[in-house]
Amino acid sequence: MNPVLKVRRLRDTGPPLPSYQSPGASGIDLMADLDLPVTLAPMERRAIPTGIAIAIPSGYEGQIRPRSGRAFNDGLTMVNSPGTIDHDYRGELKVLAINLGANPVTVSRGDRIAQLIIAPVARAEIVEVADLDQTPRGSGGFGHTGR
Repeated sequence: MNPVLKVRRLRDTGPPLPSYQSPGASGIDLMADLDLPVTLAPMERRAIPTGIAIAIPSGYEGQIRPRSGRAFNDGLTMVNSPGTIDHDYRGELKVLAINLGANPVTVSRGDRIAQLIIAPVARAEIVEVADLDQTPRGSGGFGHTGR
């Protein structure tokens, strides 16, 4: 059974509700809800409002991810990808966008700017221990397995 995502519009004149763009889509496209277009210079970042708040069911999280087309074509991506939305957050969803491209990128009202994935969450029991079990990798860090 699929989880139910409750969506509340925060403004009367916002863009359409977010939706899946195809039957096989994993992500729900989020749209910008702006009064005026916003232009991001290269390396500039902004919190872009979506005009919605959501209620994610307990046991799930929301993951806000870049849209691949905007990332490839414009360099528009996210500062914290994926951005995590806890199930108990009820404020406005905002996309923490950054322009990694060489040219300015303009975002207008109704532009699809990110995608929302609803995913199950496993919560770990945290236990302090004196030692950890050993593995072949040990404490080898970044790039350790590529040598």
